[in-house]
Amino acid sequence: MSASTLPFEAIFLVIALVGAAVHLLVQKGPRTPARILEILLVWLLVVGIGVSSIFGAMGHLFMPDEVARSIGWPTGSPFQRENAFGDLGVGVLGVLCIWKRGNFWDAAAIMSAILFFGDAYGHVFEWVAHHDTAPNNIGAPLYADIIVPLLVLILLIAYRQLQEPGTEPAEIS
Repeated sequence: MSASTLPFEAIFLVIALVGAAVHLLVQKGPRTPARILEILLVWLLVVGIGVSSIFGAMGHLFMPDEVARSIGWPTGSPFQRENAFGDLGVGVLGVLCIWKRGNFWDAAAIMSAILFFGDAYGHVFEWVAHHDTAPNNIGAPLYADIIVPLLVLILLIAYRQLQEPGTEPAEIS
């Protein structure tokens, strides 16, 4: 499968995972379990959620009819703008995780999980209720809407359990 046919949700997940792997390979200092989780989390929050959501917002804003058709929805609906700004908000929240730490990561993970799981529910509802089998309704977006926030929440919980009480994550270097 070429990059041009690989769904963009998968592209951003791969970039996040490869970026984290390279980061871990070149970093100086110990690779403790907490540090490994921290680096995975920052890459997933910034790229897997942040950048991918900003790209999703751009599609809903600048190519609304193409996006609607790819999901199996009617074209010309103003819902695209509303959806775009929800995606943009979560995207900015994710990107800010490169600078913001601590409880900010919790908020970003929770908000993205609410949005993405809600999107997944919508995809499944349309599939079951209206037999919408469009590739961007039951394909990669559905899987990404479940896998990415679930992975982030699991990693965040594991990371928080490894952190010493009262410590904040270090700057990523």
